[in-house]
Amino acid sequence: MGEFMDKAKDFANKHDKQVDQGMKKAGDMVDKRTGGKYSDRIDKGVDQAQARTGEGDQVR
Repeated sequence: MGEFMDKAKDFANKHDKQVDQGMKKAGDMVDKRTGGKYSDRIDKGVDQAQARTGEGDQVR
């Protein structure tokens, strides 16, 4: 499992912008499916996840 995580971290570091865009898109989809009921929580979670990848949040 450690090797997989190393590869995933390496990918996230090399493709930060694409990973951030994917997280934003996923967050928007969840927000839509929940009718906007958890928008603040979803946005906060996406922001925190983006900050942990690569150089940080690339998409706003």
